[in-house]
Amino acid sequence: MIVVTGATGSIGRALAARLHIAGVPFRVMARNPAVAAGLGGEVVYGDFDEPGSLATAFAGADQLFLNAGGARPVDGPQPMIRQQKAAIDAARTAEVDHVVKVSVWRAAPGRLLAEGAHGEIEGYLHDAGMPATVLQPSGFMQNFVTGVAGFAPDGSLVDTYAGSPVSYIDADDIAACAAAVLVGGAGRCGTHVLTGPEALTTAEIATLIAAAIGRPVPVADLPPDRLAASLVEQGVPVRFAGDVATLCRDVATGVLAGTTGTVAALTGRAPRTFAAFAAAHAEALRRAATTRA
Repeated sequence: MIVVTGATGSIGRALAARLHIAGVPFRVMARNPAVAAGLGGEVVYGDFDEPGSLATAFAGADQLFLNAGGARPVDGPQPMIRQQKAAIDAARTAEVDHVVKVSVWRAAPGRLLAEGAHGEIEGYLHDAGMPATVLQPSGFMQNFVTGVAGFAPDGSLVDTYAGSPVSYIDADDIAACAAAVLVGGAGRCGTHVLTGPEALTTAEIATLIAAAIGRPVPVADLPPDRLAASLVEQGVPVRFAGDVATLCRDVATGVLAGTTGTVAALTGRAPRTFAAFAAAHAEALRRAATTRA
């Protein structure tokens, strides 16, 4: 039995669909089971902030897919750190045989953002002594749909990376890698950096989105300091905004421009190109790029 957390997100839904099609028994843990209904597996209540619910959700499980939480605008420790540590403790108590954790590329403790949270959690998972596989994806293509990679109100695509390329990956490819590990044992107990097949600048991505939605998508440069100031004006804590700016400066040096062959090695197929992603999500991208008064 595989327990899937974060099943209502981009990666979790894609993984649940793959497990369902493969006929693999799995259990979806959700704070709101009604939202997770229809994913194809058994649905159980579970809340990372309620240890008792984790014990019930993990009972009898062989493997845990750990993927939940994210960077939040706070001044203290990321809640995800506490929550995923609780899940690791519960999995160890339930004698789960193997954990697959979704992390991020270049995870390292010490920051407020996801890199710091995932870095600390990875260390905790290692120290727990459980068999574990860590997936470290680059930036998500889905960010251009959800708004994490932002469009300005005038419909232009914002570039905070000074023209440096990023090897964005489709969340469905991350799910495919997770399924390959959980079901087929591919790359079990390793750490895998997952990227798309190419590194693209924001300007190149704007061109691909424009081709998909049938209208021009201009690019607006936004230096990290101006981004941080804008976030503070919106009520984001100063320290968090500063970490966002530091992340943008790091990416601007090209640290996320590399590509790996890991998706193909784990799944047997090449990862999706951004052009293919844009074509498949044209309507959502069109909405995201709509000019707002």
